Amino acid sequence: MPRPAPTYRFSGFLLSSRRRSLVRDGRELPLIPRYFDLLVFLVANRHDAVHRRDIFDKVWTDVVVSDSALSQAIRTLRRTLGDDSREPRFIRTVSRHGYQFIAVDVVEGDEDDDTGVRPPAESTSPPGDDPFEPLLQRLLRTAETPDEEADQRDAAERLHALGTAEALRRLDGRRHHEHARALLRDARWDVPGAEAVPLFGEPGAVRTVVDLVALRLRAAMRLAVGRGASAAIGGALAGVIGGLAGGGLLAFVDASDAPASVAIVLALVGAVAGAFAACGVGGGMALGESAARSQRLVGIVTGGALGGAVVGGVAQWMVTTTLAVLVGVHAAVGGGLEGLCIGGAAGLGYALATAQAGGVGLAAPRGGARIAAAMLTAATCLIATLVLSALGRPLVGGTLHFVAQASAGAQVVLTPLGRLMGEPEFGRVTQALIAAGEGALFGFGLALGMTRRP
Repeated sequence: MPRPAPTYRFSGFLLSSRRRSLVRDGRELPLIPRYFDLLVFLVANRHDAVHRRDIFDKVWTDVVVSDSALSQAIRTLRRTLGDDSREPRFIRTVSRHGYQFIAVDVVEGDEDDDTGVRPPAESTSPPGDDPFEPLLQRLLRTAETPDEEADQRDAAERLHALGTAEALRRLDGRRHHEHARALLRDARWDVPGAEAVPLFGEPGAVRTVVDLVALRLRAAMRLAVGRGASAAIGGALAGVIGGLAGGGLLAFVDASDAPASVAIVLALVGAVAGAFAACGVGGGMALGESAARSQRLVGIVTGGALGGAVVGGVAQWMVTTTLAVLVGVHAAVGGGLEGLCIGGAAGLGYALATAQAGGVGLAAPRGGARIAAAMLTAATCLIATLVLSALGRPLVGGTLHFVAQASAGAQVVLTPLGRLMGEPEFGRVTQALIAAGEGALFGFGLALGMTRRP
């Protein structure tokens, strides 16, 4: 028989794994699911200092988050337990390693044995003190270092725990209240039971929105840079595969003058194009995923579309300018519109496939779920490229063909592939099939890169 889910008793607390509850003096203390899982993991492994990497692998199994998210979770647990990081009784920080649960009176028992819970520890706040004002003062100061920013974040979370509405009432009209409101708005996601923090219709709404966007973008950039690099690797590998496949087919089809080395050339072109496009699309998707918490799908689709439009427009300008200046060739080159459509389609497939992740962090499913996410992203990109092809918009293969047509002696004209497909030239059917292959490979490689765990 499987071992029953244990309960843990320490210093007046009852932690139940099966009931997923933390109780003190008969009152359940709210924790969001991941923070509860983190507390159970630390208590269960209390005899060891747990490495950050092990915590991420165990608690954040389906998303990638930054160290700041773990620090945030530890702050919340300490606040819930009444702990102090300077003189810890429950959670000790192990420098350059991780954390350890250090309560000395932990008693592990079966789920049905709920006896032995000690009386609650006394409050650390002297009677009669106003708990709001010191926290409001911390929130209204100008933070100049990461430690001061973390301190303000902690103050915002504590104010939510005391009472969101009262904190907002006391903020009105005070200096720097706009930034304080933005901090409260952003922190409400991490405090169970926190009330809404309205933005529009409030004093200083525009400044509050600007500060909120800046807060989220700073946090998002730390995650998005690494995720964009991972996406670029996936896009480059997809481009290599597509270039080798297309070049190999072109070299060995009848009536083609292209040498076998054309596969290497096309693989290099595919790698550069795929990496550049995936970096922009993936970076935009990661920014949207991390920043737009309440509208995750909209954020990812918008981020992917904007990222694709930017890199597509830049690539279009670079290619057309280079061809015109160096060799005097003027050819139809895909760019901004294509990037916008494919980036948005990639964002849609990825967002739908990883919808269960939500919250803070970037989705990182494993095993079959990761492959499924890549396949759905590939499918949405394939559909987008078919639509673009029907509209006569060239992608990488079509662009190479039109450039080769305009250049004397070029060997990558794709007319032989059209004849292989039963068309006299590089016609609509051939262009659509090649575009669909490009889109599917790009979407698959992009999603695999986006869901890679560091």
